[in-house]
Amino acid sequence: MKIKQLGVSLASLLVAVLLSGCAEENETIKIGATVGPHAQVVESVAKQAKEEGIDVEVVEFSDYISPNAGLADGSLDLNSYQHQPFLDNFNQNHDSELVSIGRSILMRMGIYSDKVDNIEALATGAQIAIPNDPTNAGRALLLLEDAGLITLADNVGFKATLQDVQSNPKQLEFVEVEAAQLPRSLQDVDAAAITMNYVMSSGLDPSEQGIFLESKNAPLAVMVVAARKDDQDNPTYQRLLALFQSDNTRQFLQDTFNGTIEPAF
Repeated sequence: MKIKQLGVSLASLLVAVLLSGCAEENETIKIGATVGPHAQVVESVAKQAKEEGIDVEVVEFSDYISPNAGLADGSLDLNSYQHQPFLDNFNQNHDSELVSIGRSILMRMGIYSDKVDNIEALATGAQIAIPNDPTNAGRALLLLEDAGLITLADNVGFKATLQDVQSNPKQLEFVEVEAAQLPRSLQDVDAAAITMNYVMSSGLDPSEQGIFLESKNAPLAVMVVAARKDDQDNPTYQRLLALFQSDNTRQFLQDTFNGTIEPAF
């Protein structure tokens, strides 16, 4: 009788373990993203994940701090909306350990023009509009340096200002404009350095009006999927990263964004 009861107990324990494993397998993964393109990409990944038996809930945010705060406090499992320098800055300011587990999409700043077809065609004295906020102004100046139009002081990086311009062979005139107004400025200037979010919202076409784009490895252009450091090797998260980098995602980006947002993988 005791042997029979022991057998029943072991069987019950085995069932409990199996059910526990199934519950863990079917746990909903919460991925944070800012509203708009980032959330759209995660929605596409969630659909692919569903076909693989992984339930994903997309949690949308309208600010840039909450997705990292939620990841740090455990209310989110992953997020996808930021580049590595932003993630590093958040960790430094909030004493957190969030890490990138891989690349997702590219959102490249570019130099756009309605008046010339290539960067070499910019004339001496051409007017170039750049963002008037410090972060994007520095990014724009680095882009202009990469394009061979100016040189900057050594090691200024994204903190570059107009005072750091060391040489300007074409005597370009720089016009500082609010970032959101840069697309409209194209009718008044020869070219403008514009971030991809405003390229998208204004309907500009990178293939038609873009005369020089950031490198595909530019730190501020590459968006990453982030996790807590202790969870970076989680097998389910790695499976989801593979979906962020799948051929289906690549096709979704092409069909949805038509070249404004590109794969970073």
